[in-house]
Amino acid sequence: MVVLALLATDVYLYLQKNKSNEKIVYQNDEKTRLQTELDSLEAQIEQVNAGKTKLSTEMQAKNDSLTAKIKVLRTELAKGQLTRGELDKAQEDVKQLRYFVTKYTADIEELKKQNTSLTNERDTLKTNLATVSDKATTLEKQNQDLDTKVKVASAIKLATSDIVAYKVKNSGKEVEVSRASPAKKIKINFTIANNAVAEKTMHDIYIRIIDPTGNLITSTDAGTFNADGQDLQFTYKTSIDFKDDGTTYTVDWTNPGAFQKGNYTVMLYADGYTMGKTGFMLK
Repeated sequence: MVVLALLATDVYLYLQKNKSNEKIVYQNDEKTRLQTELDSLEAQIEQVNAGKTKLSTEMQAKNDSLTAKIKVLRTELAKGQLTRGELDKAQEDVKQLRYFVTKYTADIEELKKQNTSLTNERDTLKTNLATVSDKATTLEKQNQDLDTKVKVASAIKLATSDIVAYKVKNSGKEVEVSRASPAKKIKINFTIANNAVAEKTMHDIYIRIIDPTGNLITSTDAGTFNADGQDLQFTYKTSIDFKDDGTTYTVDWTNPGAFQKGNYTVMLYADGYTMGKTGFMLK
């Protein structure tokens, strides 16, 4: 009987030892599985963050919290043998961590979608602004072109012109001449072409007289003006009252020097443009 009792005791102890060994093996396998899952969760977080999505303060805090929890669990699992209670707690912690990582991943993906949507809206807005800017530039150019056309159309132009040279007697009487030596002045007679859009008001008239040698005749008080996009020096300046009624205008100009024989060119300007060109000849 004693032998049987001892034998039964040995068998019991053997079975208990095997159960204990099986328990240790099970716990080690579970630790390995949990560590593998932590690796997977950490890789999932790194993959989400690899998109370099700009995180809000709240999202960054979640990211830091999850990373810290994984680190804590790794430390716990790195211990020697865990009790059943410790292992159960680790399993529950990993389960909760899996939920939070999944939710965090979904939040990041939603944030990416929102960022993509905002980027598309921004790009669309940029395109629309560029289109509006192009249209505004085109419209501005059209307005400038139209303004130029209006200015050109409203500038007065010569219809007819006639120039006569005179000498002045001692009595002050003016006598028409055709020779250069006695000539002292000229009268420029001209009419303006009908122009319904030109302002019916006083218009400055600039006159340039080119002598037979091709030089511009000027006086000490002659100045400059702008016409046809360039600055020019004038021989004489006057003004006329334009009424668009066919009036004949006369401009008297006395040469500050002596007239030469040959052909003279006379150009008239008003409103920033050339009015017309005429001339005369002295023998």
